[in-house]
Amino acid sequence: MTAPCAATFIGKGKADEFALECRRASVDTVIFDDELSPAQSRNLENIFNCKVLDRTSLILDIFAQRARTREGKLQIELAQLQHLLPRLTRFWGHLSRQKGGIGMRGGEGETQLETDRRRVQDRIARIERELEVVRRQRATQRNARQHNHWALASIVGYTNAGKSTLLNILTGAGVLAEDKLFATLDPTTRRLRLPSNQNVLLTDTVGFIRKLPHGLVEAFKATLEEVVRADLLVHVVDVSHPQAEQQIQSVDAVLKEIGAEGKPTLMAFNKIDRFNDCREVVARFLERHPHGVAISATSGEGIPALLAELGSKLRPVREFLELSVPHGQAGVIARLHEVGQVVERNYSGKTARFKARIPPHLHGEFAPFVVRGLQTA
Repeated sequence: MTAPCAATFIGKGKADEFALECRRASVDTVIFDDELSPAQSRNLENIFNCKVLDRTSLILDIFAQRARTREGKLQIELAQLQHLLPRLTRFWGHLSRQKGGIGMRGGEGETQLETDRRRVQDRIARIERELEVVRRQRATQRNARQHNHWALASIVGYTNAGKSTLLNILTGAGVLAEDKLFATLDPTTRRLRLPSNQNVLLTDTVGFIRKLPHGLVEAFKATLEEVVRADLLVHVVDVSHPQAEQQIQSVDAVLKEIGAEGKPTLMAFNKIDRFNDCREVVARFLERHPHGVAISATSGEGIPALLAELGSKLRPVREFLELSVPHGQAGVIARLHEVGQVVERNYSGKTARFKARIPPHLHGEFAPFVVRGLQTA
């Protein structure tokens, strides 16, 4: 079949064949790994005489079970209602018209379908207004964070790749991390202090999947904005999964859809602990992605290398300077060690000499002590 059948997606003959199997096995639900039109769903339910779910419906059901916060629940409800709206006909096709009109005269009035459609549309409008408030709150939080001039990194990846486990081991966030699809829906942001003395805001995001329903992308815009606005993406890959390469492509496709294509990305090949001593698969991925890092978010293996690579990726936003600070200015020396990465120090002589990388917005604070700018290694 070169194209899906408009009426039944799989063709009438195949639908009748599956219907027979459903009756033999007493099947009560059939799931399609693709999106069905409202007409296709209705026709298939009539033929199969059981409930029919398409890929989007199943994903929305899973998301609804995972949502914990008010924002997450609103986002899921919005996606569910937008998916339900064009499908209301099959739920109310058996109902007759209500009486209506002024004084109950002059016409048959609106159907139950029209009433419910209007109610769903009203609820969608209310949720969208509430989510707009959420977006504004996130923007305010983002602006407040920018006052510190800290870099923002977002952890992205296929669902169940180990993103939440990685956030926990790096920052001690305590985010729920379970071996199941979409264990985490709500973004969590924590501060991470790198060995280079840089502060980074690290955000865990909802897991991506192959053929992510467009309605979910729209509903999760407030959440996915954290990805779009990030300075760096940490793409976590379950390298032990047999379809790891396809999952990378699926994540890249979603990033393109939300407008985050081409952002600086650090590949983190996770779950290397599952390979024991034979790691040829990991080596092949690292060969294709030379700046990637092999890690185990569970055991901690490779985490120091990941932190070093994070510091290296974010280093261009820092100035490399040589400074001369009088020994009596202990406060300045302490401040330099607090906010900068001190590469060399020499306390002999009349002044203490340092070579350090500092954030550009702090240049004015240390300007009286700057001897010269240095070439970044």
